Amino acid sequence: MTDTAKQDAAAEGTYQERHKPASEFASRSDYLDHELQIMKPRRWGLNLPGRDFRFEWEDLVPAIAGTIGITVMYSAVMQAWAAGLTEKWDHVNLGADFAIAVVRVEMLIPALLFCIISSGFINPKANLAGNHGPMIPLIGAIALAGAHPLALAILLGVFGLILAYFKGGSKLVNLTSDGVAGGLLVFLGFMGAKSQITSLFDWSGGLQSSHALDYSLSHVAFIILALNVVLYAYLARIGKRWLAIPLCSIAAIAIAFALGAGLDLKFVTAPGLPNLSPVYWWGSTETGWQLGLPNLEHFIASLPFAILAVAMWSPDFLGHRIFQELNYPKKTEEVLMDVDDTMTTCSVRQMVGTALGGGNITSSWGTYMIPAAIAKRPIPAGAILLGALCIIVAVLGYPMDVTVWRPVMSIALLVGVFLPLLEAGMQMVKDSKSSQSAGICIFAAFVANPVFAWALTMLLDNNGLIGDKDRAKTLSVSDRIIVPGLAFVICTLAMAAVGMLPGIPKLI
Repeated sequence: MTDTAKQDAAAEGTYQERHKPASEFASRSDYLDHELQIMKPRRWGLNLPGRDFRFEWEDLVPAIAGTIGITVMYSAVMQAWAAGLTEKWDHVNLGADFAIAVVRVEMLIPALLFCIISSGFINPKANLAGNHGPMIPLIGAIALAGAHPLALAILLGVFGLILAYFKGGSKLVNLTSDGVAGGLLVFLGFMGAKSQITSLFDWSGGLQSSHALDYSLSHVAFIILALNVVLYAYLARIGKRWLAIPLCSIAAIAIAFALGAGLDLKFVTAPGLPNLSPVYWWGSTETGWQLGLPNLEHFIASLPFAILAVAMWSPDFLGHRIFQELNYPKKTEEVLMDVDDTMTTCSVRQMVGTALGGGNITSSWGTYMIPAAIAKRPIPAGAILLGALCIIVAVLGYPMDVTVWRPVMSIALLVGVFLPLLEAGMQMVKDSKSSQSAGICIFAAFVANPVFAWALTMLLDNNGLIGDKDRAKTLSVSDRIIVPGLAFVICTLAMAAVGMLPGIPKLI
């Protein structure tokens, strides 16, 4: 920084000096905009409430949304691990109690270390390390391939730290045009929304047989969705979309009970604490994961999945940062999530969380970041509240049953993640050039998957073969060919190795 720049920065003053009470602004939105513009988070230093950031009641929204989302995803991951490992190994028998215990481990220790301490106080420019949603459908295949959760975590963490050290994550984000990013977001939003709507109708259709009722409850899903569409549209109309997850989730619960579907909600997770000793989880083939410590074969089987998970981080991080850019006002670069810092946090969290007994595959926390961006809130205060909520839910147990109940889970993911992804993607497609890149990205995603689509269209777009041809002229040979080419080759080989390319048998 030059002397002039330092003087200008000093003249602006600190966050504490520039803060003004909300009463001095014409609207709440103006106050929140001003808060974002004056914040200067310290990277890898101590950030304190009052001095560097403040708690606002809007921070409760992403905290609640993130807690609901992560409980849902952790439960899905642990159940998939338990089923896959039990099928793979004759001596392994992991049931529902195991899955609940591991979910609690993941919600206790990582919440304290990487939500409250890391993203809350140490580096608010790093988004929280949550769950790698696109990897959930692969968990069964990972287990059946002979991978070991701890071996996978170590490899993923090491690869992530290497990429973060060389600023590879931010480089890939900067080389992804608006058209490619917009197409990626539209596809993810559409497919996610379709999945949750289908799951909600499946749940509703099965209620009659499960409760031996004399009448059908298959209409419950339609009424829940229809009324929530109206509620979500109204919240968008009055500029309160950030309230969508709590209000729509409450509406879903109320409608389900009013229509007689409440009998499906069972409270089975009693208050308690899991075993927090790593020795219990990994020290024997008779306790915890019943796998013991990983050996060389476990690392070899885990390798392609670790490469694939890290390769998928960049488009995941890209979507979350874009959400901030679309919803924050101008001059808020200081509070945007740093892709490489987030990658560092995710890598460390992956290794530490799994070493302590967890089984999550981590990534940037979308069910926190997207509502936070919509609510115009920075990372730290909400991260602290979210960490506290995760600890409370994990200890009490019973709230976990509510968050994974199908009406709550589907509606929360729809209005908190997938609909906003669709909206953001459409906002990024601004002209015919970007629409061409977006359309080809969506097409390629349907042909294979979103990671393949992102890598392929980024390579084509940066070379002027699709999208804005003039943009390619401004890029260096490295940015046009070397970096996108390597990303495409690595992603394609990793997907081919684990059988993610349609029609091509897996290589291992």
